[in-house]
Amino acid sequence: MPLPAPKTVSATTPVTRRRRSGRGSAEQDRARQVVNHIRALIEDGTLKPGDQLPPERDFARKLRISRASLRAGIGYLAALGVMKIRHGVGTFVADGPPEFGQGQLSLIGALHGFQTWQLFEARSPLESGLAALAAERGNEGHLAALAEQVAEMFAAVEKPSEYLIHDVLFHRVIAQAAGNPILAAIMESVSSSMYDTRRHTVEHSVDLHESAGMHREIYLAIRDRRPEEARNLMSRHLERARASQDTEQAKNRNRKSDK
Repeated sequence: MPLPAPKTVSATTPVTRRRRSGRGSAEQDRARQVVNHIRALIEDGTLKPGDQLPPERDFARKLRISRASLRAGIGYLAALGVMKIRHGVGTFVADGPPEFGQGQLSLIGALHGFQTWQLFEARSPLESGLAALAAERGNEGHLAALAEQVAEMFAAVEKPSEYLIHDVLFHRVIAQAAGNPILAAIMESVSSSMYDTRRHTVEHSVDLHESAGMHREIYLAIRDRRPEEARNLMSRHLERARASQDTEQAKNRNRKSDK
C-alpha cells in the first residue's frame, strides 16, 4: 500500500528577536531560536513525524529571520536526527523520537572549553569499537540507512554544510547499529559537541570526496560483516578527520585575522 503524502505544516508564529548578549553571535542567537521554535511545534503536536517543513524562503519570511539562520538551525536539528533533509524534495520531521536531551556535553564544553584534540581522543576508541559492533550486529535497516548517508555525502561534496549533516548522521547510524544504547547515548553527546565546533569551519574543507570514500569503505566493511576491518578503517578515518579539522580551524583563524 503506498504511503500517504507527508503533511506540510505552515508556521505562523514569528521567532522573537533578542539582542546580542555575551559572547554569542547574533547568527547563533537566531539559529538557537529556530531550534527552540521547531522544538515547541513538535512538543505541542503541530509538527509530527513525517511532516514536511514549508519551503525555506517561505519559512524564513514567516519567522522573520534570514535564510542562513534558518539553515543553521535546521542543520543542527538534522545532525541530532530530529529533522531529515531529502535533496530535491524538502525537509521533514524524522520518524524517530526527537533527542533534545543529548546536549549536556555540548553545554559543558561551552562552559569549560573542550579542545578539538580531546574530542577526537574520546571519539577514537569509542567509534572504532562501535564500528566493529555494528559489523556484528547491524540489521538490514541499519545497512540501508548507512548506504543512504554515503550516497548523500557524495551528492553534497560541493556543499560542505550539507555534507557535515550526513557525516554526523552516518556515525549516528553506526552507533545505533552497535546495539548498545549506553554507548549510543555517549556517542550522541560527543558528536553533538563536534558538530557545534565543526559547523563554523567546515566551509574550509578541501577533501570531502576523499572523506566520502572513506565512509564508503567503512560501510562496506560493516555490510560484509568484517568487524576488525571496520574498526581499523574507522580509526584511520578519525585520524585523517582530526588532521582535516586542524587545517580547517587554522584557515578560519587566518580568515578572521585578515578582517
